[in-house]
Amino acid sequence: MQTNRPVQPARAHGTAAVTAEISAGLLAAEAHTSPKFLYDSLGSRLFEAICELPEYYPTRTEAAIFDAHGAAMADDIGTGAALIDLGAGNCAKAARLFPLLQPAQYVPVDISCDFLTESVTRLQQRFKHIEMTPLGLDFSGGFALPDSVRTSRRLFFYPGSSIGNFSPEQAIAFLRGLRANAGADGGLLIGVDLVKDSAVLDAAYDDAIGVTAAFNLNMLRHLNHLVGADFDVRDWQHRAFFNAEAKRIEMHLEARSAVTVRWSDGSAPRARHFERGECIHTEDSYKYTRQSFVGLLEQAGFATNRVWTDDNGWFAVIHARVIPD
Repeated sequence: MQTNRPVQPARAHGTAAVTAEISAGLLAAEAHTSPKFLYDSLGSRLFEAICELPEYYPTRTEAAIFDAHGAAMADDIGTGAALIDLGAGNCAKAARLFPLLQPAQYVPVDISCDFLTESVTRLQQRFKHIEMTPLGLDFSGGFALPDSVRTSRRLFFYPGSSIGNFSPEQAIAFLRGLRANAGADGGLLIGVDLVKDSAVLDAAYDDAIGVTAAFNLNMLRHLNHLVGADFDVRDWQHRAFFNAEAKRIEMHLEARSAVTVRWSDGSAPRARHFERGECIHTEDSYKYTRQSFVGLLEQAGFATNRVWTDDNGWFAVIHARVIPD
């Protein structure tokens, strides 16, 4: 019987690297932060709440695809893989596939170590026969899997259209990194949000009761913790909209009035003055057509095996295999 191993923290992304990244973004001509900083422990829980909102279609639409086509996915993928769950969160999406995929090893990866530890501890009680190797790390800038992860039949699982947080160029680079870690017999099972009516998209990222706003604003509290900043959440408001030309949802935090923010990057005190209406760009979520994403996968070294979509054509789940060298 296998037991879960302790969360293995990242070594490549220490505090100095994090503070330097945050400082560079806040001081840029157009201030921005990485969306990974949305996910502290509270941010992860707020995202769970977002997934329950009626406006937020991606979670339930993707879940319906897995429910309708999970058996076909298992037939296409096979059993006994090392299932590497990127951005695992509460691990619920992968857990729903365990009875079908029957992975030999489950490797959940998430930047929020505490949240991941809690999730894996609960999950292990239900699936004691599956080896679990949680990894607490930031995988957005590339990574190498440790020796504790089986080398054969690695299947990267990247649901929720999180790939949309990368620009298309960044997505290709990221997927090439997965290709390098996958091995010759590896593959990818990925969820992709498709282009649709802008009103549906706008509502999904700016819900009526303000959960997404709280999620976005909570990042300021997280930055206060990470770099000793003095953001006051009351000085900011959430903005989200679909940029049709770029085919992406944009999330911003907009200054309600003129405000100066101070923090430390480890070497010196820093400050940035924001005029009223000036924004911090916090997240992008790119949307694709089925054809455009299949082409993107090919550029990254993956050949599409199967594509499953919902009846409305709002979302796709794609199984792709490594293209041999």
